[in-house]
Amino acid sequence: MEALLDINWRLFAIVTLNGLTLASLYFIVASGFSLIFGLMRVVNMAHGSLYLLGAYIGFEVSEATGSWLLGIAAAAVVVGAAGAALQVSILSWMQGQDLRQALATIGVSIVAADLMLAQWGGSAYQITLPGAVSSFVPVPVAGRYAMARLMLIGFALVIGIGLWLMLNRTRVGMLIRAGVDDRRMLEALGVNVPLVFVGVFAIGAGLAGVAGVIGGSVLSVSPGEDARYLLSSLIVVIVGGMGSIPGAAIGALLVAMAETYGLAYTPTYGIVYTFAIMVAVLAVRPQGLLGRAA
Repeated sequence: MEALLDINWRLFAIVTLNGLTLASLYFIVASGFSLIFGLMRVVNMAHGSLYLLGAYIGFEVSEATGSWLLGIAAAAVVVGAAGAALQVSILSWMQGQDLRQALATIGVSIVAADLMLAQWGGSAYQITLPGAVSSFVPVPVAGRYAMARLMLIGFALVIGIGLWLMLNRTRVGMLIRAGVDDRRMLEALGVNVPLVFVGVFAIGAGLAGVAGVIGGSVLSVSPGEDARYLLSSLIVVIVGGMGSIPGAAIGALLVAMAETYGLAYTPTYGIVYTFAIMVAVLAVRPQGLLGRAA
Protein backbone atom coordinates (compact mmCIF):
# COMPACT_ATOMS: atom_id res chain seq x y z
CA MET A 1 0.00 0.00 0.00
CA GLU A 2 2.82 2.44 0.85
CA ALA A 3 4.54 1.64 -2.44
CA LEU A 4 1.30 2.41 -4.30
CA LEU A 5 1.00 5.77 -2.53
CA ASP A 6 4.61 6.60 -3.41
CA ILE A 7 3.98 5.81 -7.07
CA ASN A 8 0.84 7.98 -7.06
CA TRP A 9 2.61 10.94 -5.49
CA ARG A 10 5.49 10.59 -7.94
CA LEU A 11 3.04 10.49 -10.85
CA PHE A 12 1.27 13.57 -9.49
CA ALA A 13 4.59 15.44 -9.22
CA ILE A 14 5.61 14.50 -12.77
CA VAL A 15 2.22 15.49 -14.18
CA THR A 16 2.44 18.81 -12.31
CA LEU A 17 5.89 19.53 -13.74
CA ASN A 18 4.67 18.57 -17.21
CA GLY A 19 1.78 20.98 -16.76
CA LEU A 20 4.10 23.80 -15.71
CA THR A 21 6.39 23.26 -18.69
CA LEU A 22 3.43 23.09 -21.09
CA ALA A 23 2.07 26.29 -19.52
CA SER A 24 5.44 27.93 -20.15
CA LEU A 25 5.33 26.98 -23.82
CA TYR A 26 1.71 28.11 -24.16
CA PHE A 27 2.64 31.41 -22.51
CA ILE A 28 5.55 32.10 -24.87
CA VAL A 29 3.33 31.44 -27.90
CA ALA A 30 0.33 33.32 -26.47
CA SER A 31 2.38 36.33 -25.33
CA GLY A 32 3.11 37.14 -28.97
CA PHE A 33 -0.52 36.54 -29.85
CA SER A 34 -1.60 38.77 -26.95
CA LEU A 35 0.56 41.61 -28.27
CA ILE A 36 -0.94 41.33 -31.75
CA PHE A 37 -4.54 40.46 -30.94
CA GLY A 38 -4.89 42.00 -27.51
CA LEU A 39 -3.06 45.28 -27.91
CA MET A 40 -3.34 46.00 -31.66
CA ARG A 41 -6.82 44.44 -32.10
CA VAL A 42 -5.49 42.56 -35.14
CA VAL A 43 -7.02 39.12 -35.66
CA ASN A 44 -4.02 37.09 -36.84
CA MET A 45 -5.23 33.55 -37.46
CA ALA A 46 -1.84 32.74 -39.01
CA HIS A 47 -0.08 32.89 -35.62
CA GLY A 48 0.14 29.10 -35.45
CA SER A 49 1.80 29.05 -38.87
CA LEU A 50 4.42 31.49 -37.60
CA TYR A 51 5.09 29.10 -34.70
CA LEU A 52 5.56 26.15 -37.07
CA LEU A 53 7.70 28.18 -39.48
CA GLY A 54 9.96 29.17 -36.60
CA ALA A 55 10.30 25.53 -35.58
CA TYR A 56 11.34 24.47 -39.09
CA ILE A 57 13.75 27.42 -39.48
CA GLY A 58 15.31 26.62 -36.11
CA PHE A 59 15.66 22.96 -37.09
CA GLU A 60 17.40 23.76 -40.38
CA VAL A 61 19.78 26.33 -38.91
CA SER A 62 20.68 24.27 -35.83
CA GLU A 63 21.34 21.21 -38.01
CA ALA A 64 23.48 23.20 -40.43
CA THR A 65 25.51 25.07 -37.82
CA GLY A 66 25.36 22.76 -34.82
CA SER A 67 24.26 25.72 -32.68
CA TRP A 68 20.90 25.68 -30.93
CA LEU A 69 21.17 29.36 -30.00
CA LEU A 70 21.74 30.31 -33.63
CA GLY A 71 18.62 28.35 -34.47
CA ILE A 72 16.61 30.44 -31.99
CA ALA A 73 18.10 33.71 -33.28
CA ALA A 74 17.43 32.79 -36.91
CA ALA A 75 13.85 31.79 -36.14
CA ALA A 76 13.21 35.05 -34.29
CA VAL A 77 14.62 37.19 -37.13
CA VAL A 78 13.06 35.29 -40.05
CA VAL A 79 9.63 34.85 -38.49
CA GLY A 80 9.66 38.42 -37.16
CA ALA A 81 10.37 39.66 -40.69
CA ALA A 82 7.61 37.42 -42.07
CA GLY A 83 5.18 38.85 -39.51
CA ALA A 84 6.15 42.42 -40.39
CA ALA A 85 5.65 41.64 -44.09
CA LEU A 86 2.22 40.17 -43.32
CA GLN A 87 1.24 43.31 -41.43
CA VAL A 88 2.46 45.71 -44.14
CA SER A 89 1.23 43.82 -47.19
CA ILE A 90 -2.17 42.57 -45.98
CA LEU A 91 -3.34 43.49 -42.50
CA SER A 92 -2.55 47.21 -42.57
CA TRP A 93 -5.18 47.62 -45.27
CA MET A 94 -7.83 46.04 -43.03
CA GLN A 95 -7.31 47.91 -39.77
CA GLY A 96 -10.43 47.58 -37.61
CA GLN A 97 -12.07 45.05 -39.95
CA ASP A 98 -11.94 41.93 -37.79
CA LEU A 99 -13.78 39.57 -40.14
CA ARG A 100 -11.67 40.47 -43.16
CA GLN A 101 -8.48 40.10 -41.09
CA ALA A 102 -9.58 36.68 -39.85
CA LEU A 103 -10.49 35.41 -43.32
CA ALA A 104 -7.31 36.78 -44.90
CA THR A 105 -5.00 35.27 -42.27
CA ILE A 106 -6.85 31.93 -42.39
CA GLY A 107 -6.06 31.91 -46.12
CA VAL A 108 -2.42 32.76 -45.38
CA SER A 109 -2.22 29.94 -42.82
CA ILE A 110 -3.64 27.38 -45.28
CA VAL A 111 -1.16 28.39 -47.97
CA ALA A 112 1.71 28.43 -45.48
CA ALA A 113 0.78 24.97 -44.16
CA ASP A 114 0.82 23.51 -47.68
CA LEU A 115 4.14 25.19 -48.52
CA MET A 116 5.75 23.88 -45.32
CA LEU A 117 4.34 20.40 -45.97
CA ALA A 118 5.82 20.47 -49.49
CA GLN A 119 9.20 21.63 -48.16
CA TRP A 120 9.60 19.49 -45.04
CA GLY A 121 7.15 16.64 -45.65
CA GLY A 122 4.89 15.00 -43.13
CA SER A 123 7.60 13.58 -40.86
CA ALA A 124 8.16 14.70 -37.28
CA TYR A 125 11.49 16.38 -36.46
CA GLN A 126 13.31 16.88 -33.18
CA ILE A 127 15.60 19.88 -32.72
CA THR A 128 18.83 18.82 -31.01
CA LEU A 129 19.39 20.48 -27.66
CA PRO A 130 22.83 21.56 -26.37
CA GLY A 131 24.54 18.85 -24.35
CA ALA A 132 24.47 20.99 -21.21
CA VAL A 133 20.66 20.84 -21.00
CA SER A 134 20.11 17.36 -22.41
CA SER A 135 20.58 15.65 -19.07
CA PHE A 136 18.20 14.80 -16.24
CA VAL A 137 18.31 16.37 -12.80
CA PRO A 138 16.97 15.09 -9.46
CA VAL A 139 13.70 16.72 -8.38
CA PRO A 140 12.03 16.09 -5.01
CA VAL A 141 9.17 13.57 -5.19
CA ALA A 142 9.28 13.41 -9.01
CA GLY A 143 12.70 11.75 -9.13
CA ARG A 144 14.74 12.53 -12.25
CA TYR A 145 13.34 15.14 -14.63
CA ALA A 146 14.55 16.59 -17.94
CA MET A 147 16.59 19.75 -17.48
CA ALA A 148 15.37 21.05 -20.86
CA ARG A 149 11.79 21.12 -19.60
CA LEU A 150 12.82 23.02 -16.46
CA MET A 151 14.76 25.44 -18.68
CA LEU A 152 11.51 26.12 -20.52
CA ILE A 153 10.02 27.55 -17.31
CA GLY A 154 13.01 29.90 -17.01
CA PHE A 155 12.56 31.05 -20.61
CA ALA A 156 8.91 31.87 -19.96
CA LEU A 157 9.77 33.88 -16.83
CA VAL A 158 12.43 35.92 -18.64
CA ILE A 159 10.15 36.63 -21.63
CA GLY A 160 7.18 37.49 -19.41
CA ILE A 161 9.14 39.91 -17.22
CA GLY A 162 10.81 41.46 -20.27
CA LEU A 163 7.50 42.06 -22.06
CA TRP A 164 5.87 43.52 -18.95
CA LEU A 165 8.77 45.92 -18.43
CA MET A 166 8.73 46.92 -22.10
CA LEU A 167 4.99 47.66 -22.10
CA ASN A 168 4.83 49.41 -18.72
CA ARG A 169 8.24 50.98 -18.12
CA THR A 170 9.53 52.15 -21.52
CA ARG A 171 8.68 54.82 -24.07
CA VAL A 172 8.03 52.13 -26.68
CA GLY A 173 5.41 50.53 -24.45
CA MET A 174 3.82 53.92 -23.85
CA LEU A 175 3.58 54.51 -27.60
CA ILE A 176 2.05 51.07 -28.18
CA ARG A 177 -0.62 51.56 -25.53
CA ALA A 178 -1.34 55.11 -26.68
CA GLY A 179 -1.63 53.96 -30.29
CA VAL A 180 -4.25 51.42 -29.31
CA ASP A 181 -6.26 53.79 -27.08
CA ASP A 182 -6.19 56.91 -29.27
CA ARG A 183 -4.46 56.42 -32.61
CA ARG A 184 -5.51 59.76 -34.11
CA MET A 185 -4.18 61.78 -31.18
CA LEU A 186 -0.84 59.95 -31.35
CA GLU A 187 -0.61 60.61 -35.10
CA ALA A 188 -1.39 64.27 -34.46
CA LEU A 189 1.64 64.38 -32.14
CA GLY A 190 3.84 63.29 -35.04
CA VAL A 191 4.33 59.64 -34.14
CA ASN A 192 4.48 57.16 -37.03
CA VAL A 193 1.78 54.81 -35.68
CA PRO A 194 1.89 52.33 -38.62
CA LEU A 195 5.63 51.87 -38.03
CA VAL A 196 4.99 51.27 -34.31
CA PHE A 197 2.38 48.64 -35.18
CA VAL A 198 4.74 46.93 -37.65
CA GLY A 199 7.35 46.74 -34.91
CA VAL A 200 4.84 45.24 -32.46
CA PHE A 201 3.73 42.70 -35.04
CA ALA A 202 7.36 41.75 -35.70
CA ILE A 203 7.97 41.24 -31.96
CA GLY A 204 4.83 39.10 -31.59
CA ALA A 205 5.72 37.01 -34.62
CA GLY A 206 9.33 36.67 -33.45
CA LEU A 207 8.11 35.33 -30.10
CA ALA A 208 6.07 32.73 -31.98
CA GLY A 209 9.22 31.74 -33.88
CA VAL A 210 11.24 31.43 -30.67
CA ALA A 211 8.47 29.33 -29.13
CA GLY A 212 8.57 27.08 -32.19
CA VAL A 213 12.25 26.30 -31.68
CA ILE A 214 11.80 25.70 -27.95
CA GLY A 215 8.72 23.55 -28.52
CA GLY A 216 10.46 21.62 -31.28
CA SER A 217 13.37 20.95 -28.93
CA VAL A 218 11.37 19.80 -25.91
CA LEU A 219 8.57 18.11 -27.87
CA SER A 220 8.69 17.78 -31.68
CA VAL A 221 8.03 19.57 -34.97
CA SER A 222 5.32 18.15 -37.23
CA PRO A 223 2.44 19.27 -39.47
CA GLY A 224 -0.67 20.17 -37.50
CA GLU A 225 1.19 21.87 -34.66
CA ASP A 226 0.21 25.23 -36.14
CA ALA A 227 -3.51 24.61 -35.54
CA ARG A 228 -2.88 23.27 -32.04
CA TYR A 229 -0.93 26.30 -30.86
CA LEU A 230 -3.23 28.77 -32.57
CA LEU A 231 -6.16 27.28 -30.66
CA SER A 232 -4.25 27.25 -27.37
CA SER A 233 -3.22 30.90 -27.88
CA LEU A 234 -6.81 31.93 -28.54
CA ILE A 235 -8.03 30.21 -25.39
CA VAL A 236 -5.19 31.56 -23.24
CA VAL A 237 -5.79 35.16 -24.38
CA ILE A 238 -9.56 34.86 -23.95
CA VAL A 239 -9.18 33.43 -20.44
CA GLY A 240 -6.43 35.80 -19.31
CA GLY A 241 -7.71 38.96 -20.95
CA MET A 242 -6.73 40.68 -24.19
CA GLY A 243 -3.51 42.67 -24.02
CA SER A 244 -2.56 41.57 -20.51
CA ILE A 245 0.79 39.80 -20.16
CA PRO A 246 0.08 38.69 -16.54
CA GLY A 247 -3.34 37.57 -17.77
CA ALA A 248 -1.71 35.49 -20.51
CA ALA A 249 0.50 33.86 -17.85
CA ILE A 250 -2.50 33.00 -15.66
CA GLY A 251 -4.49 31.79 -18.66
CA ALA A 252 -1.62 29.60 -19.86
CA LEU A 253 -1.24 28.10 -16.40
CA LEU A 254 -4.95 27.31 -16.04
CA VAL A 255 -5.30 25.87 -19.54
CA ALA A 256 -2.11 23.79 -19.46
CA MET A 257 -2.68 22.39 -15.98
CA ALA A 258 -6.29 21.46 -16.81
CA GLU A 259 -5.16 19.79 -20.04
CA THR A 260 -2.29 17.90 -18.41
CA TYR A 261 -4.20 16.69 -15.34
CA GLY A 262 -7.16 15.81 -17.52
CA LEU A 263 -5.12 13.72 -19.95
CA ALA A 264 -3.30 12.00 -17.08
CA TYR A 265 -6.28 11.10 -14.90
CA THR A 266 -9.35 11.26 -17.20
CA PRO A 267 -8.00 10.89 -20.77
CA THR A 268 -11.45 10.69 -22.36
CA TYR A 269 -12.49 14.11 -21.07
CA GLY A 270 -9.09 15.81 -20.94
CA ILE A 271 -9.80 18.41 -23.63
CA VAL A 272 -13.23 19.21 -22.16
CA TYR A 273 -11.73 20.84 -19.05
CA THR A 274 -9.93 23.45 -21.15
CA PHE A 275 -13.11 24.63 -22.80
CA ALA A 276 -14.99 24.42 -19.49
CA ILE A 277 -12.53 26.93 -18.01
CA MET A 278 -12.99 29.25 -20.99
CA VAL A 279 -16.80 29.09 -20.74
CA ALA A 280 -16.72 29.68 -16.98
CA VAL A 281 -14.45 32.72 -17.30
CA LEU A 282 -16.53 34.21 -20.12
CA ALA A 283 -19.70 33.74 -18.05
CA VAL A 284 -18.25 35.59 -15.06
CA ARG A 285 -15.81 38.04 -16.70
CA PRO A 286 -16.40 38.43 -20.46
CA GLN A 287 -13.25 40.58 -20.75
CA GLY A 288 -11.05 37.82 -19.25
CA LEU A 289 -9.51 37.49 -15.81
CA LEU A 290 -7.21 40.52 -16.10
CA GLY A 291 -8.65 42.18 -19.20
CA ARG A 292 -10.05 45.68 -19.26
CA ALA A 293 -13.78 46.17 -19.70
CA ALA A 294 -14.66 47.60 -23.10
